[in-house]
Amino acid sequence: MSQQMIFFDIDGTLLDHNKQLPSSTKQAIRALKEEGHEVAIATGRAPFLFKELREELEIDSFVSFNGQYVVLKGEVIYKNPLKKHVLQSLTDFAVTNNHPLVYMDHENMKANIKYHSYIDESISTLSAVHPEYNPDYFIDKEIYQTLLFCSETQETPYQKGFKDLNFIRWHEYSMDVLPFGGSKANGIEKLIDKMDFKKEQIYAFGDGLNDIEMLQYAGNSVAMGNAHNLAKNAAKYITKDVSEDGILYGLELVGLLR
Repeated sequence: MSQQMIFFDIDGTLLDHNKQLPSSTKQAIRALKEEGHEVAIATGRAPFLFKELREELEIDSFVSFNGQYVVLKGEVIYKNPLKKHVLQSLTDFAVTNNHPLVYMDHENMKANIKYHSYIDESISTLSAVHPEYNPDYFIDKEIYQTLLFCSETQETPYQKGFKDLNFIRWHEYSMDVLPFGGSKANGIEKLIDKMDFKKEQIYAFGDGLNDIEMLQYAGNSVAMGNAHNLAKNAAKYITKDVSEDGILYGLELVGLLR
């Protein structure tokens, strides 16, 4: 088979339900590289939240912050930070509703509140700790993604009131906040344009709501068996659960591995 490029989401795709990398997944990625294919990560995480995983898998190309910060072979090729005035408006509104925020750039993340249980519970699922308090962090930094902490029943005013932003729920108590139109698909497009790949050569594996655009965009898309139903509907193929060697099975299903 000619060279293809494969993008993998992290949580629920590369990492299992216990945030562990299955041995079959690690072996499958090594096999893809040995076959001459390009392998990249496409995630909602910040770069500093999956550095060890990149090193373990020897992957140096990635789409992070759901497409807002893109790196090709160690070099930043695309950045799309949130606009300062929009972020200020969001902050003002969230504060009046007692909904905390976490501001994220490519190096760190800071909270606008000293402690909140919603932040602690959500962030801990990423194997990270509650961010330090710095409510002014966004003022002189390029913020590529913000986390808004509220329940699903409280999100409607944000969805309706901030047309310059995209809100994507990833946890019971948290949503990713992106520039309007931002998505993993946009980030992937920036990356493959640099590498001169066509959409037909692109494979994407994912499981969450933030993977929908990516799965729709890729020429060959695979939803994990544990994926959200909307993600499954967006994909061309459905593989097994991540904990049942879903990556290896999916790569065999689409003919990339035998």
